[in-house]
Amino acid sequence: MAAEKDEAEVLAEQPKEEPEKHEAKKRDHREIEKSPSPAAKRAKKEDKENGKGDESVKKEEATRKKEKTDEKSKDVRKDKEKEREKEKDRHHREKDTRDERKDRDRDRERDRRRSDDKDKDRRRDSRKEDDRKRRDKDRKDDKGRRKSTKKEEEPAAPVKKAPTARDLERLRQYEEEMAKEEDNKDEEGRPVWSLTRAQAETSSRQCPYLDTIDRNMLDFDFEKLCSVSLSHLNVYACMVCGKYFQGRGTSTYAYTHSLDTDHRIFLNLQTLKFYCLPDMYEVIDPSLEDIKYVLKPTFTDKLINALDGWQRPARAYDNTTYFPGVVGLNNIKANDYENVILHALSHVTPLRNYFLKEENYSQIKRPPGDKLALLSQRFGELVRKLWNTKAFKAHVSPHEMLQAIVVTSQKRFQFTKQGDAADFMSFFLNTLHLSLNGTQKNSSSIIYKTFRGKMRQYTRKVLPVDASSEMIANVTNSDEYNETAKETPFLFLSLDLPPPPLYVDAVLQNIIPQVPLQQLLAKFNGATEKEYKTYKDNFIKRFEILELPNYLIIVYQRFKKNQFFVEKNPTIVNFPISNIDLYDALADEAKPKHKYTTYDLVANIVHDGKPSEGRNRVQIHHKGTGKWFEMEDLHVKDILPQMITLAESYIQIWKLNRTKTREERMGEDENSDEDDIKADLIAALRQQQQVSGPQLPEVKTESMDTS
Repeated sequence: MAAEKDEAEVLAEQPKEEPEKHEAKKRDHREIEKSPSPAAKRAKKEDKENGKGDESVKKEEATRKKEKTDEKSKDVRKDKEKEREKEKDRHHREKDTRDERKDRDRDRERDRRRSDDKDKDRRRDSRKEDDRKRRDKDRKDDKGRRKSTKKEEEPAAPVKKAPTARDLERLRQYEEEMAKEEDNKDEEGRPVWSLTRAQAETSSRQCPYLDTIDRNMLDFDFEKLCSVSLSHLNVYACMVCGKYFQGRGTSTYAYTHSLDTDHRIFLNLQTLKFYCLPDMYEVIDPSLEDIKYVLKPTFTDKLINALDGWQRPARAYDNTTYFPGVVGLNNIKANDYENVILHALSHVTPLRNYFLKEENYSQIKRPPGDKLALLSQRFGELVRKLWNTKAFKAHVSPHEMLQAIVVTSQKRFQFTKQGDAADFMSFFLNTLHLSLNGTQKNSSSIIYKTFRGKMRQYTRKVLPVDASSEMIANVTNSDEYNETAKETPFLFLSLDLPPPPLYVDAVLQNIIPQVPLQQLLAKFNGATEKEYKTYKDNFIKRFEILELPNYLIIVYQRFKKNQFFVEKNPTIVNFPISNIDLYDALADEAKPKHKYTTYDLVANIVHDGKPSEGRNRVQIHHKGTGKWFEMEDLHVKDILPQMITLAESYIQIWKLNRTKTREERMGEDENSDEDDIKADLIAALRQQQQVSGPQLPEVKTESMDTS
């Protein structure tokens, strides 16, 4: 301990040196301390034995250990930095090596291709030369044979004649044919990948892969989108599996699909051209016309006129029979309320004939980016598919039509949740009118020409019940409470059903309430008044019709919303299927103008079940057979006309009958009533004859007196 103190005093007495020298001396002292002297060792041993530890010694030892660890960490960091630098150098060297190798491979490949091209050109030239020599040799042989034959037959030398114009024309045609054969041989001898674009797009009428087409897998009802990229540009349909792919080039999805699955025939959904991939040539064959017709049906005027009289069922490719226009519509999830409206409108003859010919609306100009043009286009495609006489299957999936409805309605009407058929019909007719560039004029679109009528509305404001005498005296002279008349157009008539009874009567007659249609039409006779309430005023209105439309749409107000939920009125409407007369609903000045006032039922839409969970079905009259068909999604069946009036009708479409006037029809009805009375009397007499016993002479209807 004494020795260490002496050394410390000596170091303190020495003058301060430069930092580097001072650090060097410190390192020397540390080396000396690492190997202590024998005296120090003995002193430490004595301290251990005596149990006495010097705190300064412990601190110095801790300092030495810390310095050792710091030096080791510095060395480790230096080693790691050196290794990282070595790794970077190695990575750069490898990258340079790879780049050099790629450059060498690229140069080698380019040289190889050049040599291959030279070999191909050399072989092609040699092949041409061989063909030319062979043709020359064949010509010489033919000439020699002809000369020898002539010499044998005619020993005398033939007289040379000058070639005529006919001979020159034959020679020219022969040379052209030989040139074409030579060109064809050159093209056939070259591989497919070496053909130019013009040569690759040449059509072929002898494709060996036409037997791979599977018409059962084809379904053109889906939206025209690529199944991989979801792009709608340049889409092709595989004729083997029915999937849609984009493009036709070597780096497209259709080309890749043809290589992976060995499916060769593809159809361009826009140009209606068939191609064979990966051979890259167009296929032209008359056996493919039925596929084009299913994708894009076309109708002539003769075929359109024959649709109403179509009596024989058509047979689809899957061996099912159907009548054109009477086919099921697929219910994707909850779009039955849209299907029934589309079905009913497709059986309105003027509307159907208009949309069966695409040139009627394809040239209508709309602003760029306008979504309304899509609605008329998709509805026309759906109508043509419904009335297709050469379909592959007896049902249609309205995918594209429903997508257009979602877009144009801004997701108001969707096919994933139920909606109101009357609201959808109102939206669809008005939006379709706008998409056809319709205006306020009746002749501006086919919608207004077919469904638009005109009515006069009388409105009168009602005084409140608790009105004072002063208020009554003040309003007596004002025009606010006088009756006003206003003419308004309409696309459909809304009829109010009477409220159902709260209790069942004693004889159980009012379990299902019923009301005749003529009683509901009394709303428009100009005399029936009804009160309408707003949030602060009450009005009394009455209506009368000024102009009847060619097709009348009637909507029965079955759904009423109260404070808690939507309530459905189950009242049954009794109506005749034909000869419904609206003469009493016309205004007095409009009655002489209307020669025809009777209507026949065309379509009847029925709602079954609860308001939010119900189902919709449509009943259609087929003109060709005179039968009634009921369609609910994909299910189609024929029904009796007597079953139509038993359902809860919601929407009806009536056609104005222009074959006979109202007076002629009234006469027919009277005659039919007389015939019914005669038949009833005959039945009563025969029944009496069976009861009494003695036989009476047979009664003739011609001599029966109805009085």
